Amino acid sequence: MAAVIEIKDLVKDYALGDVPVHVLKNISLEIARGDFVAIMGPSGSGKSTLMNILGCLDKPTTGTYTLDGVSVGRLSRDELAEIRNKKIGFVFQQFNLLARTSASENVELPLMYTDMAAAERHDRAAKALRAVGLAGREAHQPSQLSGGQQQRVAIARALVNDPRIILADEPTGAVDSRTSIEILAIFQRLNREEGITMIVVTHDPDVAAYANRNIHFKDGKIRRDEVLAHPRDAQKDLEALPAEAVAELVVA
Repeated sequence: MAAVIEIKDLVKDYALGDVPVHVLKNISLEIARGDFVAIMGPSGSGKSTLMNILGCLDKPTTGTYTLDGVSVGRLSRDELAEIRNKKIGFVFQQFNLLARTSASENVELPLMYTDMAAAERHDRAAKALRAVGLAGREAHQPSQLSGGQQQRVAIARALVNDPRIILADEPTGAVDSRTSIEILAIFQRLNREEGITMIVVTHDPDVAAYANRNIHFKDGKIRRDEVLAHPRDAQKDLEALPAEAVAELVVA
């Protein structure tokens, strides 16, 4: 399968006063279109810095990053913003929802930067909320939703522009274990049925077990890159939970 992400000899340095800090050290990797990858490593290993570069939020010091055939390092700020808006959806540990705004309005936010008509924005937001099992909750504000539901709104917001890649940074870090599996079931369904490339940064091996590929970082380098022959199936794991533990199964 063709690579959607190609990184070659990537280096990222930061200056701490007069002292250079080498965060990423000659990273080379490819991620195939439609893959589900977990990027793992302890705090300070470089995984979040890599995520920022993959998301076109930062640029490498040296090396090349090619996204969907486009060399990112040559793009202007406006061109990077356009790529972020059209090709990439972001999901973060903290849901980053506007507090006094409905779920639908939160999901519509990325569309506000386009010339899309209001009716189409509403329709696309409703579709994205249905995709994450929140039909009927469009008018609810974040304070009226559980943590898991808020994260689903954040996932719907990432989906509303029909991205081909979703970057998720510790997406289950602020929810309980059952809700974590629900979120991973959504990710697996989007990956398998919609062909969306999923890249999840996590320190949790239980989360990484649901990905098809685990890339382990330490001290700014890739230490291990392994394909999982039999990743765990989140929907099956949900169905195996005791009935009283499953309040809101993922809607397929």
